[in-house]
Amino acid sequence: MGEDHHEALKTEPYYWGTTPEDEYFDLHGIKSTKSFYTSPRGVTLFTKSWLPPNNHPRGVIFMVHGYGNDISWTFQATTIFLAQNGYACFAVDLEGHGKSQGLKAYVPNVDLVVDDCLSLFNFILSQNPTFQNLPKFLYGESMGGAICLLIHFKIPTLFNGSILIAPMCKISEKVRPRWPIPEILTIVARFAPTLPIVPTADLIEKSVKVPEKKITAVSNPSRYNGKPRLGTVLELLRVTAYINGRLSDVNLPFLVLHGSADVVTDPQVSMELYELANSKDKTIKIYDGMLHSLLYGEPDENIEIVRGDILKWLNNRS
Repeated sequence: MGEDHHEALKTEPYYWGTTPEDEYFDLHGIKSTKSFYTSPRGVTLFTKSWLPPNNHPRGVIFMVHGYGNDISWTFQATTIFLAQNGYACFAVDLEGHGKSQGLKAYVPNVDLVVDDCLSLFNFILSQNPTFQNLPKFLYGESMGGAICLLIHFKIPTLFNGSILIAPMCKISEKVRPRWPIPEILTIVARFAPTLPIVPTADLIEKSVKVPEKKITAVSNPSRYNGKPRLGTVLELLRVTAYINGRLSDVNLPFLVLHGSADVVTDPQVSMELYELANSKDKTIKIYDGMLHSLLYGEPDENIEIVRGDILKWLNNRS
C-alpha cells in the first residue's frame, strides 16, 4: 500500500472495534464457530460458520472470498447479515490467505483450491445431515466468484444456485498488468513464481469508495499488501481465460451483481455471462456508479440496496 495509508491505520482487533467476537455475534443474534480443516492434499485451512439463532436455517451458503482478502475481517459483515436472515453460512480462508497454510497470496493452482473448497463443503454437509434437504448456494466475491463457477463446472448439480459479486471472469484492462514482455515474465515465473513484482494498481484504492472504510480495509492484520506474485497473476489470467471461454456452459441459477464503475473486474464480462449462460434462472444487476467492493466499500445506503437484492433472490429460492 502507499505510504499515505500507514499514518491512519486502525489497531482494533476487529473491523467493528474492540468488542470480543463471541459477544459481538451474541449482540447480533447469531452463533459462530471456527476451526481448522485439513484438505485431502494436506493443506490446513481456517474455516468459520455463522448460523441463525434458531438452528433451523432456510438454506446453506458456502462462501468464497476474493484475492488478498480473508474471512475474519470485513467479509464477516455479509455473513452476519445473512445468518441474521436465516441462512447458515460457511467460509474458508483459501490457501495462502488469512489464517490458512501457504505463502501469503500465492495461488499457484486454482484447480487445487477448487478441490479444497469442494472437499470442505462436502465434509460440512456430512457433519450436518439436516442440511442435506435444504437449498445449497454458492457465494463468491471477485476471485471467489471465479472459483464458484469452477466448482459448478466440476460438479454441476451439487448447488441450487450461486451469488456472484463482481466475479473475476476477466481481469479488467484497467488493472491488468502492462507486461513489458509477456514471454519473458512467463519464463521468469517458471523459475521464480513467488516473486512479488507484478506492477498493478492499489486494489483497495480502486475498490473502496468511502475514505474511512479504506482505512478499515487496509487495517486488516491478515491482508496481503505486497505486489501480486508472478505465479498467482499468471494463474488468474489462465483461469479467467478458461472461464471466459465457458460462459455458455454455466447452467445453474445465478444472481450476478456488479458496479458500473468497477475497474478491478469488468462489468461488461458479467453482462456477457448473463447473456451467454444456459441457466433458465439468471438475474443481473449493474449498480450505477458503484465500485468493486459492493458489500463493504460503498456508502451504507448502497450496501443496503445490494444486500436487499441478495436476500430477495435467496428468499425466492429457499
